[in-house]
Amino acid sequence: MALKEAIDTYHDLLTEEIAADSWEQMHDQMTRRGLFFGERPLCTVLRPRFLTPEQYTYLRREIQPLLRAFDKISRRALADPEFRAQFGLFDWEEHLIPIDPGYNMHTPLTRLDAFFVTSLNELKFTEYNAEVPAASAYNDVLNEAFYGLRVMGEFMRKYVVRPLPTRHSVMHVLLDAYREWGGREKPRIAILDWREVPTHSEFQLFIQYFRSQGLECEIIDPREVTYENGRLRHGDFHITLIYKRVLITELIERCGIDGPVVQAVRDRAVCMVNPFQCKMLYKKASLAVLSDESNASMFDTRELAAIKAHIPWTRIVQERHTTYGELPIDLIPFMYKYREQLVLKPNDDYGGRGIVLGWQTNTSGWEKAVQEALESESPYIVQERVVIPEEPYPSLINGRLQIYDRMLDTAPFIFYGNYVDGCLTRLSTDPLLNVSAGGGSTVPTFVVEPR
Repeated sequence: MALKEAIDTYHDLLTEEIAADSWEQMHDQMTRRGLFFGERPLCTVLRPRFLTPEQYTYLRREIQPLLRAFDKISRRALADPEFRAQFGLFDWEEHLIPIDPGYNMHTPLTRLDAFFVTSLNELKFTEYNAEVPAASAYNDVLNEAFYGLRVMGEFMRKYVVRPLPTRHSVMHVLLDAYREWGGREKPRIAILDWREVPTHSEFQLFIQYFRSQGLECEIIDPREVTYENGRLRHGDFHITLIYKRVLITELIERCGIDGPVVQAVRDRAVCMVNPFQCKMLYKKASLAVLSDESNASMFDTRELAAIKAHIPWTRIVQERHTTYGELPIDLIPFMYKYREQLVLKPNDDYGGRGIVLGWQTNTSGWEKAVQEALESESPYIVQERVVIPEEPYPSLINGRLQIYDRMLDTAPFIFYGNYVDGCLTRLSTDPLLNVSAGGGSTVPTFVVEPR
């Protein structure tokens, strides 16, 4: 099945009347359901992302050996401090990493961020969001909103449209980790993050879902908890399971390394998902660890093939000799020479902050950025530029339907650290493609095939 056929069919259904009706319905659904990132509507287009069954199967299959490789480097890093140095951890992170979470998963809930050129089956993973993968609940509720649109009703006469929901998988991971940790009674869940974050509306969606499944749950700011007599509390609410959405770095900066949450997790008084160990794979250096020739002996043939095919060439920025492809290179001179094919990223940041795209930077600006990366206390990575795919998406602008190409990423959700279930898609006219950076649109991903 040609994906373009399905997209063209959908767009052809958008007559002036149907487009206007669908746009009004979408706006109403976002208002009713709280589908906003801060004050910005989460979705600004009238079409969801489509994948064929073959494309979704390919995505899931190709990720499997990469997940095994990520698990290998994470477990070796925990056991081997010398190897762990490649991840560029801060001293305070070194103190947190050994804390036993009470279950045997370093990354129970994660998301891999990729660019998938479906026409070429070219799939490149540029980041591993192994700490606080957002948008699972947003994605599920956007599924429901799109199903109600008039244009989708017309489209479903011709195509089978399958959603990829994920909230249930989030819940099962949380409960399984809690049971392995030793929980016997029903957990009392705290969705842990700052009250002022723009994703607060997604926490509300999770609250509704967890409570519909008979689970006690509250949204709790880490600054408002206490830890006394072996119990982590928010007022009268005794927390036994943390769904951690707060970034570890921010938690330590604001509450301290001996704050109530850290103490409770260290004492095994509360189960926290994801654990502190997730910080290693969250570091952008984890992709450098995978792709560096010095670590190749760790991986089997299938894992090496997947790394070569799907992980862009990535290195820690430092004075060193390494390889590019099969050729030996001197890294810093190589970076200066091939600026337009490279991107600089800080090892520990999010939302597109601190990223320098070589092809959008002049020579002097790039050289300055490289020098700053070399001198920074926290490492930077340099990564090979990848092809960013584009697809046409329709919007109503000033009452008129407009269809134009937007860049898009592919961000599959990973559960238990070993399989894909569902996929986030973000659209943008900016190569950073990050909603939290202030632009773009989130859309749900559906698997479609002709009836």
